[in-house]
Amino acid sequence: MEKWLVILGIWAMCATCAVLFIRGATRGPGRRDAEGHTPAASRASASDARTALNE
Repeated sequence: MEKWLVILGIWAMCATCAVLFIRGATRGPGRRDAEGHTPAASRASASDARTALNE
């Protein structure tokens, strides 16, 4: 009986972590991008660096 409680507890923790991870990884329907949102500078510089390397 005690063994099954431990196994059930581990499965419950895994399921809880999976649900929280998936909820955090997906964008909710109520979230919107800020108006006038510009891409991060690091993304822009990374694409410039890739372009320079490919030339």
